[in-house]
Amino acid sequence: MFLRIAIFFVLIITNIEAKIIENCKWKNKKEIPCITISKTPNTSAYSSEGVNKIIITKEDIDKYGAKDITQILDSVSGFSVYQDGPQGQKTSIFTRGSESNHTLVLLNGIAINDQSVTEGLHDFGQDFLQTIQQIEIYKGSSGAHFGPSAIAGAINIVTDIDYTNSLTASTFNGHNNSLSGNYTIITDNDWHLNLKSSTLRSKTKSAKADGSEKDGTKNYQTNVNVKKWINNNLKFKSTLYSRRTVSDYDDSDTKEIGYVVDNKMHSIQASLEHISKNTEDAITFHYHNYDRDYDDGGYLDEYESESLVTKAERKVRFTDRISFGFGSEYKYDWGAFENRGSYNQSTRGHMKDAGFFANTGLKFSENSILSLYGRSDDHNTTGGNQTYKLNFTQKVNKFIFGATHSTGLRNPSLYELYGSNNYGYKGHSGLNPEKSKTNELTGTYNFSDNLSFNLAAYKTTIFDRLEDNGSFTATENKKTDLTQEGLETELFFKGNNQSFSFFGNFSKSRNTDGQAQLRRPNLTYGSNYTKGFLNDFLGPFYLNLNYKYTGKHIDIDNGRLKMKSTDIINMSLSKNMFGSVFSANISNLLNERYERPATYSQEGRQLRLGFKKIY
Repeated sequence: MFLRIAIFFVLIITNIEAKIIENCKWKNKKEIPCITISKTPNTSAYSSEGVNKIIITKEDIDKYGAKDITQILDSVSGFSVYQDGPQGQKTSIFTRGSESNHTLVLLNGIAINDQSVTEGLHDFGQDFLQTIQQIEIYKGSSGAHFGPSAIAGAINIVTDIDYTNSLTASTFNGHNNSLSGNYTIITDNDWHLNLKSSTLRSKTKSAKADGSEKDGTKNYQTNVNVKKWINNNLKFKSTLYSRRTVSDYDDSDTKEIGYVVDNKMHSIQASLEHISKNTEDAITFHYHNYDRDYDDGGYLDEYESESLVTKAERKVRFTDRISFGFGSEYKYDWGAFENRGSYNQSTRGHMKDAGFFANTGLKFSENSILSLYGRSDDHNTTGGNQTYKLNFTQKVNKFIFGATHSTGLRNPSLYELYGSNNYGYKGHSGLNPEKSKTNELTGTYNFSDNLSFNLAAYKTTIFDRLEDNGSFTATENKKTDLTQEGLETELFFKGNNQSFSFFGNFSKSRNTDGQAQLRRPNLTYGSNYTKGFLNDFLGPFYLNLNYKYTGKHIDIDNGRLKMKSTDIINMSLSKNMFGSVFSANISNLLNERYERPATYSQEGRQLRLGFKKIY
């Protein structure tokens, strides 16, 4: 306890004056942004649209010095990360005590949760930061915004054009290496062409707590962005995203001889956006596929899924006080499951979902706003279902109060409906969707332009829960409900080239019988501090400190285990010099030894040295 208190106060009292450094380079081309020193992410107070939103920019990511996206998300209030071993291994995110598949993941605004994997969740262990331009986090029920599976929130990964041409190399402890590059060209007729590419190779100890086997990960990513203003109002955008991750896993806590997973994902997206004085129109076409091969030394499982999405929407601003938006979305999912082992079976299936959505914003005064979102989905197996969200925001002097009531749902995944594996699992096409209702109260007090405090209290009840039948041979709808309730606090400060944030989350996740849910700590809190220093000769120097406390919780390994609390500190240093950035990042500074989940040890202290050349 003393250590946690000491860290907290050290981060608060560190307040060395420094000059604000700003380097704004404008080019005579459309949409090339001003490049500035990184700013603190937006606070999570409700906006005028009734959306609880945090934006983490590319500058924030670079400043933080994180090794992957999981480290970024673990520093956000209400998020808990569970990784089956070192970097690149299967990773789940629990948002506000909800299930990991209750957080919808989007790529440039389109849902990409893998429908062929168990429970249809997204594996964050496959997401590396090299090609990511921005991360948008939406906390709280967001189904009416984005569609099914956003019961606890949504995360939008943005891979937009990066106009800073660069080459980046880094090494972790001498045996985990990465190389990435970014290059953008602008043609004479204003075509914007951007290529991002990266490769990462890691070799680490066994994920098993007492193992000695070497596990490794290889990751390859390519991202191509194209943008063109056809005229003053019409814009064309297209993105091609491709990644492949090959990882060694431990088969179980009793078997060190692991298995290999070859995970491939490809996505292509194109959109037309028309912007006028009072309207915004957009049409988007999106295709992605997942292809995963599990090689378990004699047993081979192959999983494949494809998704095709078309989306059209319009936003209309009638007056300064009335706005309206509506649109439609059609999604087709197909999956195939091949098991070549003791069961030697093959299954396949498809899903179709047609969604229609609308929203309106009413601004009664400069300080009083009402927002209403509604969505109707027609699914080929679960039928028609509706979700909605109602938010009221009131500002009184420096205080902003918000109240929200919303509903959500999660349709069964392709795997839950039609999947199979070599251990006897078979899908069930008669499943009902999970449904939820959420109430949330928020308060924000802005002490000044540089200091704000947020408080949120929430309660979510989930009905018809989709879980395994206890023998892992099928998925079923549980009769018992699940209740998640909690209190969330956030403090943000930004000053002279420095920023500080503190967050805390107390939550309980219980079913109707009062049993605590696995991997849901009741208490988490942490802080983040960033400071920039000016050297007139050598250029700016940056320091970032991040601290996260994760409280005791329950996990399972042939029985319910009590997992200990952890204190994790990460530190990064970066120096801008001679048109390059030199960095040193230390993960798990205190070399904390812990397991998360049970029987899977996490990485100890790691030193990463990085170099980025800017052209």
